[in-house]
Amino acid sequence: MSKRAAEGLPDTPSAKKPTMSKSGAPDGGAGQVEIDENLHSRQLAVYGREAMKRMATSSVLISGANGLGVEIAKNVVLAGVRSVTVHDTVTVSLSDLSAQFYLCEQDQFGSPSRGFCVHLCRGHQDVGRNRAEACREKLQELNTSVAVHAAAGTLTDDFVKQFQVVVCTTATLAEAKRLDALCHGVGTAFIWAQTRGVFARVFTDFGPSFTVYDVNGEEPHSGIVASVSSGEPAIVTCVEDERLEFQDGELVSFSEVVGMEKLNTHGPFKVQNCKAHSFELAVDTSEWGEYVRGGIVVQVKEPKALVFKTLEKAISEPGEFLLTDFSKLDRAAQLHVGFQALDKFEAETGRSPRPADASDAAKLQSLAEQINASLPDGSAKLEAVDGGVLAKLAHCASAEINPMAAMFGGVVGQEVVKAVSGKFHPIFQWLYFDSVESLPDMEQLAAAGGVGADEYKPLGTRYDSQIAVFGRTMQRRLSALKLFLVGAGALGCEFLKNFACMGVASQLPGGAEFGVVTVTDDDVIEKSNLSRQFLFRDWDIGSSKSTVAAAAAQKLNPGFHVTPLQNRVSPDTENVFDDKFWQGLDLVVNALDNVNARLYVDSRCVYFCKPLLESGTLGPKCNTQMVIPLLTENYGASRDPPEKQAPMCTVHSFPHNIDHCLTWARSEFEGLLEKAPREAASFLGNPADYAKAVRANPDASARQQLEAVAEVLLDNRSTTFEQCITWARLRFQDYFHNRIAQLTYTFPEDATTSTGAPFWSAPKRFPRPLIFDSADSAHAAFVQAGAILRADVYGIPRPSWATDARKVAAVAAGVDVPAFVPRAGVQIETDPKADRTKSSQAGRTYDDEAVIESLLTKLDAAAQQLGTTLKLSPIQFEKDDDTNFHMDLIAGLANMRARNYSIPEVDKLKAKLIAGRIIPAIATATAVATGLVCLELYKAILPGKPLEAYRNTFANLALPLFAMAEPIPPKVTKHNDLTWSLWDRWTLEGDLTVQQVLDWLKGKDLNAYSISCGPALLYNNIFPRHADRLNKKMSELVVTVAKMELPSHRDHFDVVVACEDDAGEDLDVPLVSIKFK
Repeated sequence: MSKRAAEGLPDTPSAKKPTMSKSGAPDGGAGQVEIDENLHSRQLAVYGREAMKRMATSSVLISGANGLGVEIAKNVVLAGVRSVTVHDTVTVSLSDLSAQFYLCEQDQFGSPSRGFCVHLCRGHQDVGRNRAEACREKLQELNTSVAVHAAAGTLTDDFVKQFQVVVCTTATLAEAKRLDALCHGVGTAFIWAQTRGVFARVFTDFGPSFTVYDVNGEEPHSGIVASVSSGEPAIVTCVEDERLEFQDGELVSFSEVVGMEKLNTHGPFKVQNCKAHSFELAVDTSEWGEYVRGGIVVQVKEPKALVFKTLEKAISEPGEFLLTDFSKLDRAAQLHVGFQALDKFEAETGRSPRPADASDAAKLQSLAEQINASLPDGSAKLEAVDGGVLAKLAHCASAEINPMAAMFGGVVGQEVVKAVSGKFHPIFQWLYFDSVESLPDMEQLAAAGGVGADEYKPLGTRYDSQIAVFGRTMQRRLSALKLFLVGAGALGCEFLKNFACMGVASQLPGGAEFGVVTVTDDDVIEKSNLSRQFLFRDWDIGSSKSTVAAAAAQKLNPGFHVTPLQNRVSPDTENVFDDKFWQGLDLVVNALDNVNARLYVDSRCVYFCKPLLESGTLGPKCNTQMVIPLLTENYGASRDPPEKQAPMCTVHSFPHNIDHCLTWARSEFEGLLEKAPREAASFLGNPADYAKAVRANPDASARQQLEAVAEVLLDNRSTTFEQCITWARLRFQDYFHNRIAQLTYTFPEDATTSTGAPFWSAPKRFPRPLIFDSADSAHAAFVQAGAILRADVYGIPRPSWATDARKVAAVAAGVDVPAFVPRAGVQIETDPKADRTKSSQAGRTYDDEAVIESLLTKLDAAAQQLGTTLKLSPIQFEKDDDTNFHMDLIAGLANMRARNYSIPEVDKLKAKLIAGRIIPAIATATAVATGLVCLELYKAILPGKPLEAYRNTFANLALPLFAMAEPIPPKVTKHNDLTWSLWDRWTLEGDLTVQQVLDWLKGKDLNAYSISCGPALLYNNIFPRHADRLNKKMSELVVTVAKMELPSHRDHFDVVVACEDDAGEDLDVPLVSIKFK
């Protein structure tokens, strides 16, 4: 069998040809591959161009179109390989729909309209069709640049040899051994992966010689050299701006060293004795001269060669297992034997063990004990087989559930990318995983009315596989769940898919009660979303994320009840997400991309005592955190340190890396093209009111604001495109020549500090002014982008030749540029501790008010002259449109500044990633995070799970690393016989006075001395006047002092009380809620 002949393979009747062929070179040459950077910008930030080019020339075979197989295929197609062939010999059964999201139960829609997955229901059900064929067209829609094929029948040697990677998700052990031996012999990567209920096994064999080009994907560590000693070992000291991250044994290279130049040419060098700001080189530098100044040291990342064993050999010699949960140190070894026993059980009986079948569990344990007894001492032999674990494996073995398919679809999908790109370290070679804690305890089921004889028997529904693992009781609870999903981006799309497959808020046959998933997101779909937010298509661009995602999820499962909203969850929308809304929820799942929003949702969940399942991703990394009422700490209990910002003087005058240059470029872009035109438009809208506001506070800030308006409306106002070119050319002169010339005039190269040390010492870099050259493509591109955007501000039409940078540069070359004359006495900020919010334009000696009055007079005259004829269009930075010249200008600003300071320049993509503050993101990490969260969801919806059953997880798919740990319990305060945590809230009934509240607390031996509501202080015993408030109603003070409205539907308000005990020690008491109605 084979793929289509057009790819150089013999055609077969069972291989379905794609409706759209892949663009690019038919021979797959890496040099000819074109990558859509707007579509893949977030992914490019993770993998880089070279790895993605290797991916785009690779063909992948995925054998097994079950839930796991299709999850892998989805992630690999989104990643952008050359082609994916999905193979299966099995026809669709109803139970497949429990985990395989691209299958239809029956014809419910007739001819669906254009939208998500137009082939989702084609006038027939998928049950009875070949599984690969049933999902091929849906997979093709994910990425039309990837050729997606379907195939059925036996996997022949000739067919398999055509692929760079072969993945098997349903193969027996015997078939897996055959395919692996074939692949190992021809250098094809082989992956064997299975999920069985809450258990999983992954095996990788990338051949006898596999090279990892980048082990971790991190940027090379670097430092700025401050000194190098002469002798052996040579001690290198770096400036203390940043802590060095070098590790002993790593290689480093040097550049820009003056005085010991052999460091620049004789590397790389191995480092030793690494410390926070220094390290040693095991070389003798005594004959290399004396170190004078300068130098950059950068880690040299070495390729790593791996030798993989075949499956046949690795079963008996597994080596080290990849651990996932450090509370289960021997679990991988137990499962290695257990899965072998399962392979033997299925080979002997032709079926999997049945759920909750004691005899099958006993047989599996017996086989495991036999296998373990046959192992030689010192190998993977166990001291004893864990019967409890084996019983659960037997219970789960026949079923596939969506969260496990989602999680391992991400894990294995990432392994495929590693195999074809050489990016990141592969699993070497076994990964075993289980989430037995997700299984309900008998006590939980009994408390919920379950544990009957039919608990695990099928209902004849799409959820039967899940019922076989968790039982009917859990399925009913999922069906009735009222869940709030905050965010419908990459995480949100995956969650909605998972919820639809799991039957969350989905009506069961004969079931009367069902819940609802409310999903909200105020964002709209952009092109860059399509590479990982898989529920969206190109025709959805510009539409509401939540609306499109909800509709797509309902098509995955017509019984799924989901309500989309377009509101941001914040204090401003508490009229939408009011007390009644929060009180009616069972569970909250965050799918957010910023900390402040997470903190707000967290605070609401704590207040209303609702479980919160939190997750996030960053490139190949992901984390999950479970916030469970009364059991765990909340999300806001721990915070990451704030992101370090470069000092103002560094950004403005002394940059030493490209990040500084891009930060400055973004700031200048916004000041020139957004803030100044907006201020000017505000002035023109009402000159009198604007002038009145400025005169009311005539300080330096107001003066600078007015100068920006004057720059737009007075001398530099443009009316023709040629004038826009003149403006851009003069900007070039000011930024890259005059300011630099002034800086070096003020601080010459031989300048010294007050202590006599060289002023231009590391990390400062001495700059050189640029001379405009119209033949320099970078100079031309800068002037072109600047002129075009300046014209857009004024609404000036672009001439046809404006798209030709050379013609624009030729006009710029003819601009009359005044000669630079240095000024004495100019003050330039050099203090790194200077306030970032203060102006960089220091040293002005004239009176602010006089300048303001002069400018207002000129601007008033200009406003009368212009009237309403001038319409300004401030430009808001948009990074993801390559046709708008925004990134062209920012990259030009940054690179010209980098050229001033001899800093390596970057291409537009790298500039976009940094200046656009793009968060690296890939579909695989998203899938892993959501799968892990949904495994925790099972635990949270039936009462009774202890703290030790829950898991917080940090995973790094690049390494790979999985670190799972119990959540941290909340801090508990004890006072006499009282205990409380952040989850407690004291509710007082009645329209109480201040004195009554104080008395209530006194009854608990708490001396309250202060009561506040929001920012307002209602009572404090240190203020004598507050004694008059003791007999006033709290509700009255909330209205009159705190200025809070208490609408008719509101029956309570909250106050914060500060208390101390009888010894005078402060105590943090719970929030006090006054139920005044």
